[in-house]
Amino acid sequence: MSIIGHLIDGEVFVEGTRSQDVFNPSTGAVSKSVDLASQVTVENAIASAEQAFPAWRDTPPIKRARIMFKFKALLEEKAEYICQLIGEEHGKISHDAAGELQRGIENVEFACGIPELLKGEYSKNVGPNIDSWSEFQPLGVVTGITPFNFPAMVPMWMFPLAIACGNTFILKPSERDPSSTLYIAQLLQEAGLPKGVLNVVNGDKEAVDTLLSDDRIKAVSFVGSTPIAEYIYKTASANGKRCQALGGAKNHAIVMPDADMDNTVNQLLGAAFGSSGERCMALSVAVAVGDAAADTLVEKLKSAMTSLKVGAFCDSKNDFGPVITREHEQKVVGYINSAEENGARVVVDGRNPNVEGYQAGFFVGATLLDNVTADMDSYKAEIFGPVLQIVRAQSMEEAMALINDHEYGNGTCIFTRDGEAARYFSDRIQVGMVGINVPLPVPVAYHSFGGWKRSLFGDLHAYGPDGVRFYTKRKTITQRWPSAGVREGVSFSMPTMK
Repeated sequence: MSIIGHLIDGEVFVEGTRSQDVFNPSTGAVSKSVDLASQVTVENAIASAEQAFPAWRDTPPIKRARIMFKFKALLEEKAEYICQLIGEEHGKISHDAAGELQRGIENVEFACGIPELLKGEYSKNVGPNIDSWSEFQPLGVVTGITPFNFPAMVPMWMFPLAIACGNTFILKPSERDPSSTLYIAQLLQEAGLPKGVLNVVNGDKEAVDTLLSDDRIKAVSFVGSTPIAEYIYKTASANGKRCQALGGAKNHAIVMPDADMDNTVNQLLGAAFGSSGERCMALSVAVAVGDAAADTLVEKLKSAMTSLKVGAFCDSKNDFGPVITREHEQKVVGYINSAEENGARVVVDGRNPNVEGYQAGFFVGATLLDNVTADMDSYKAEIFGPVLQIVRAQSMEEAMALINDHEYGNGTCIFTRDGEAARYFSDRIQVGMVGINVPLPVPVAYHSFGGWKRSLFGDLHAYGPDGVRFYTKRKTITQRWPSAGVREGVSFSMPTMK
């Protein structure tokens, strides 16, 4: 059985003291093991990054960009193999894995523009013969801690831009599906990245806490659940580090009575059940305004869901695959059971699906729950599974209040043909990413991604313009060259232009 190691100073390394099984979620079988880094191994990775930083910081941005261009080409060349690695360890269907990878590549494309993105601001004659400018300098050694659900995309939200800005990077991916992440990092080495600029350490809490406490780490990026995001943010901040920690979500869609119901159903199916619902932008709640709209929506969803196929990653005819672990399968089923016990109606039951040839896999079928209420555990929690819940509201204001009152504020959308209602919704909803007839309003790479409330800890969103600001620090320089031979008097007043 192969062992997945760490990438430190340009070399793959296996420590060999502790390891963890890596499963194929489609079969339920152990496929590999991953080496778990000790504190010493993580510190070695940090030392490698620290040693590489001065030379990389002084590398002209255009040369950094050229490496990113080569990296992009390699990602496209090796796309099929990367998607296979994702499918084998995450369970994501090949077409979904390809979409994830493409989204990651788009962030590399954004990083390729770093010479333009790092251009500072210049003002001449801010005072008599005085010029002033700002420039953006890298922080030093920074780190990213990423989740299992997007092993290719989320790391590429972080390290390409951080490295292009002149930082060196320690990546701690999920230990549940680490192969594609490690392989992608090796492709960046192949593209010409100097040793030590990007290091990958696989590990658990020991590795994370080492990164959070080491003074050499200047900034931490995180994506994961809200309890861990809050822990990461508080710990990193207490240790004097800049931190952005993206947490959980409970994304609602409001379905207005005037919505195109057939189009709405198609959009909800993909947004709720794509990636088995294991997305922080998954639409897990549809709030139907008016019982007539709710009844129509439920019947159309019930009919459409009969054709959905759950199965192994290797069959592209499947719509979505297994969830990540047996424990998570049981957790998702537990939320369905809880909702039913508390009065919700199970319209489409995805518990215990029969996936021929893969009976031992971690599968949950597409599930539709009606008459869900805000006091139910299934409504409050981020289920992170293929479960769509219908909540009934009698007005748009009631529907919006549900969203605004929820602890999460990651993504939301409204389905309507009424421009006035759409504008009212987008202006007043307390959520960071909003869609109008767009169920997954994930910003493109040249915008920035992030929620509100307990979906984000920190001031700056991920990737895009906010990413550049997060991975750099502003320096403002004011200069004056007095004329030769001219002696200036002493002034004790604050300089002004009055």
